Amino acid sequence: MNHTILIRQGTLHDGIHREPYTADILVENGKIARIEPTLEMENVPNIQVLEASGLQVYPGFVEAHCHLGLDGYAIGFEGADYNEMTDSVTPQLSATDGLNPQDESIRLAMEGGVTCVASGPGSSNVLGGTFTVFKTTGKRIDDMIVKEKAAMKCAFGENPKRCYKDKDIYSRMTTASILRNMLEKAREYMKRKEAAGDDVLKQPAWDAKLEALIPVLKGEMPLKAHAHQANDIYTAIRIAKEFQVKLTIDHCTDGSLIAEDLAKEGYPVAVGPTLTHASKFELKNKSFATPGDLARAGCQVSVITDSPVIPQQYLALCAGLAVKSGMDEFDALQAITINAAKHIGVEERTGSLEIGKDGDFVIADGNPMVSDTNIKYVLIDGNITYQEQK
Repeated sequence: MNHTILIRQGTLHDGIHREPYTADILVENGKIARIEPTLEMENVPNIQVLEASGLQVYPGFVEAHCHLGLDGYAIGFEGADYNEMTDSVTPQLSATDGLNPQDESIRLAMEGGVTCVASGPGSSNVLGGTFTVFKTTGKRIDDMIVKEKAAMKCAFGENPKRCYKDKDIYSRMTTASILRNMLEKAREYMKRKEAAGDDVLKQPAWDAKLEALIPVLKGEMPLKAHAHQANDIYTAIRIAKEFQVKLTIDHCTDGSLIAEDLAKEGYPVAVGPTLTHASKFELKNKSFATPGDLARAGCQVSVITDSPVIPQQYLALCAGLAVKSGMDEFDALQAITINAAKHIGVEERTGSLEIGKDGDFVIADGNPMVSDTNIKYVLIDGNITYQEQK
């Protein structure tokens, strides 16, 4: 239920300005309406006042890459819907059709301050399907969606090789050639559709896989490239340039090795999951120093959990570990707020405390990137979705 709420005299870390400041925030109908040093609202009927004096107010945290709701609290085959293992090329799949809002991991994410995530198919497939951005509260995914078609997942490196080595992939070259082949087919399919116009008899036969790639070719959504190793990152960039499509680089484990190059290229990078063992050869350079190295080089950096690899509620802790390894604290905050929102194309709605944006907040008794901080409140769309029990 939408209503009016006043968050009074909290210390604001808005995700835009480096220095925090004390102010009142007025939220009306789920949106931030006013941010001022003080607001006199005592005579406004039906207003809810949340006293935040002495507390720290942050934007709701944003995860740029995960599988929340597709693989989470329920372990095993029945709880896993993030990879289609019968086919290495499945761009026609949509995360929306598999997301389970009743999964306990979504509630835990919200209680950890993560209010918005991009979730979608995993990294086994050369083309896995479409990622969806949603808020972490609700019972029906249709009502939780912020952006249904946020990105098209593609994958390079070890995962496609390992998962399909007995079927149709045995080398990195094959993965790249399959992706090129699909993009070329989709480009020809799109041209035929455009040339046919409204003449049904001239339209090419419907192809769900090729149809799903048209938004990528039109620049309406990026390829979301799973790439850890430096050579895989360069291959993703090479193919994106060949087809003149948008690209985000997700995982970017070798980012420190090529930080200057990545800064010049200008593609958004999302780093993680880092709070794990280097369980594959391509993860040998895994380090919490990587986000800071990339940020200092000038990259737009997000920090990710890739949940359930790391439980979603520990997103802020992962940013804090990057700070411990040398990342600037404000850069780390942006890596789980506004940069993450930009990475998934929802920065007009979330990721910072600005007038007109969604009323998503984390209110804590300290810095949430530090393990002994307690989250007091979480708000999504101006509604209190979590309150610490005293």
